[in-house]
Formats: sequence, structure tokens, C-alpha cells
Amino acid sequence: MARPDVIVVGAGLAGLTCARLLHQAKVKVRVLEASDGVGGRVRTDGVEGFRLDRGFQVLLTAYPEPRRWLDYRALGLRRFFAGALVWRAGKLHEVADPFRHPLRAAAHAFNAVGSFADKLHVLDLRQQSLAGTVEDVFHRRQKTSREYLRDVGFSDEMVEAFFRPFFGGIFLEKELSTSSRFLEFVFRMFSTGAAAVPAMGMGAIAEQLAAELPFGRVKLNEPVEEVWGHRVRLASGVREEGDAVVVATDAPAAEELLPGMPPRKMNAVTCMYFAAPEPPVRGPYLVLNGEGGGPVNNLAVMSEVAPEYAPPGQALVSVSVVEPAGDAETLEARVREQLTEWFGAAVTKWRHLRTYALPRALPAQSPESFSEPHRQVRLSPGLYVCGDYRENASIEGAMVSGRRAAEALLRDRDIELP
Repeated sequence: MARPDVIVVGAGLAGLTCARLLHQAKVKVRVLEASDGVGGRVRTDGVEGFRLDRGFQVLLTAYPEPRRWLDYRALGLRRFFAGALVWRAGKLHEVADPFRHPLRAAAHAFNAVGSFADKLHVLDLRQQSLAGTVEDVFHRRQKTSREYLRDVGFSDEMVEAFFRPFFGGIFLEKELSTSSRFLEFVFRMFSTGAAAVPAMGMGAIAEQLAAELPFGRVKLNEPVEEVWGHRVRLASGVREEGDAVVVATDAPAAEELLPGMPPRKMNAVTCMYFAAPEPPVRGPYLVLNGEGGGPVNNLAVMSEVAPEYAPPGQALVSVSVVEPAGDAETLEARVREQLTEWFGAAVTKWRHLRTYALPRALPAQSPESFSEPHRQVRLSPGLYVCGDYRENASIEGAMVSGRRAAEALLRDRDIELP
């Protein structure tokens, strides 16, 4: 049987993973990307010598799927501290992973972030999240994350001081209404690996995936306006035809291209970057707002995690706001006011570099959205779909979905998997 000619719409992580597997199977594949670069929501911009990820993001090294496709050594991964600093009661408190940093965890067992009993319940959470296989996690009975944490035994104080900003920064919602299945999955990944960023920024992940495709197979600045069957129409009016089409966009774009696609709520985040003469925190820490007030949910001094993120002699501060952004100038003023309470007058010397308002940052993941752990990737003969909203809202989910779409296409064509 002749090898098919496949069009992949979208050069995010799902589309690139799909294209990589198809290419390995010796299928001719064209990737059409609307923007000027690969990566979708996982991109990095260079600004005045700084590397700015489009929204604070990390790669969890324990993710199974990225390890199949990525060369971690070539990415030069820089790791966060296994734990966090939490602003509470007027100061920063360290919360350390008791398995990786047992002495430090013991030293802070009685700090202001939860009770000693709460610290012990972390071990219960770890045990539950590590039980069974990764696949088992996505088939367990589910509830909201807040209900799950309460049932594990955590106090309201621990939930509000630590888990709300920690998981809220991952889920991009503060109510902890996300499915407990995703909470267990994420906590399992944190427990068995590290949170890291590539030395050259998160965009290096997509660039590495794209580099394995033949030159010219990824076409940038080619927005697709219509998909029908195995044909597409570009914004330029040009029509392209293949033997199959894979729609690998985010959920809202897929809804526009594919009539009848169920709508998916998206969570928003605003990420602000500042250049500072000195880092407000020394060390590769995630810093959490454990008091709840003010716009800041979490921050990180990215140059303390990866020195390559900033020019010599300067620090890069990333601030995440998980609430409606509103007016940019007003938001910046509120963020500066809050961080001045934390770090003092030095914040007035910080220089604002860029703000990313991301209304479509991540698919919402209520328990209802996980009623089907693996959503269908084949819509009709010759038409497939993939993206993180088809699995779970993570780098892992995007790449798994891309692989599944490619595998379904290859099976339909009786082509052996590579």
C-alpha cells in the first residue's frame, strides 16, 4: 500500500509529536502552523538578553511520554528545589520534600505552613498517588481536588496556605475544582522526578521535536481557516489536499475548525516578567503566596533556576497571576505593591520586561471532563484530532495525544508502527 500524504494542522507539542511518529513510519507529513514559530503555548521569547517563556511552565522529568521523544541531556535541564518557599505570617517559610530533603523537612516541621499532622498527611498523599500504575490513576473514582485533599486529612489551613497556591498555579484555578485524578497524577510526577526547565527556555522542547523532521515539512505563518474531510483551506485561499488531516490545535481553535466539537472551558493566567539588579530569593525556588490576598499566586527567580535565562549581573523574576487580568498598568501596580511587602523597597528598582495575558492557557479539568480518560482521536475516515484537551492538560497529555492520533492513522492504513 502506498504511504499516505498527511496534513497536520498546528505545530504545538501534540502536532509535532504526531508528525514525528508519522515521519518515523515513512509517511509524508506536512505541518501547517498559523504563527511564526513552533511550540503552540510552549514557546520562549528573547527580550533584551532574557529568555521569557510564554507563561510560567515547567517540564516534569518523570513524565513518561516526553522521555520517549526528547533528549534531556541536550536540553540542558535546570532543576527547581524539591519543595517551595511559602509567604505566610509576614515571612518566607521553606517546605521541603521529606524524601529528597529529610533533614530540611524535619527542621521546618512546625513552621507556619500547616500543622505537624498536615506534614504527616503529605506522606499519605504520596502513598496514594504512587499506588498502581499511571494509567490506574486516570480510572480511579474522582472528586474535586479540594474534596480529595480534605478527605486525605489536610486541614483547611494547609489547603489554603500551600495546596491552593501550589496546585492553583498548575491548574490555573484557585478553587481547586480540578479533578482529583489530575492532582494525583501531578503529585506522582513531582514525587518521582524533578520540575525543570531547559537551559534555553521551554521553547527548546518544541524546537528539538521539530528538528527531527525533514527541512521544509513545517510551514510557518500558514493559518488554516477550514477543514473538511482530508482537505484544508488556508487563510490565503489556497486549498491543500492530503490522504488524511490531523487537527492538532488547542481546544478553541479545534472548535472553530471542526463543527460539532464540544466546547471546552479554558483557564487563564497572566505572567509578568521583571528584570532585577539582585534576585529577591537566592536558590532555585518556587515561591507561593500562602496568605491568599493580592494578585500574586506564585513567582520564581528564573535566573536562579537557569542562569541562561538572564544576562550576567541581572535577575529574571517571573510572576503568575491566576485571576482576571484587567488593566495591565493597574495589575502591574498591584503586583509591585504586594511584592514590596515581601521583598522591600528593592522592588521599585525592578524593570518591567513583558506581560503575557493568556486567556486560553490551559483546558479546565473538572471531574466531568475526565469521565473519558482518553478521548477519541479519530473523528471520521481520514480526519483525526489531538491536543492536551484530548488527554490531560500537561506536556505529557499533549504528547500522548499526538502519538495516539498518529498510531490510529497508521493502524487505519495498515502501516506497521515503527
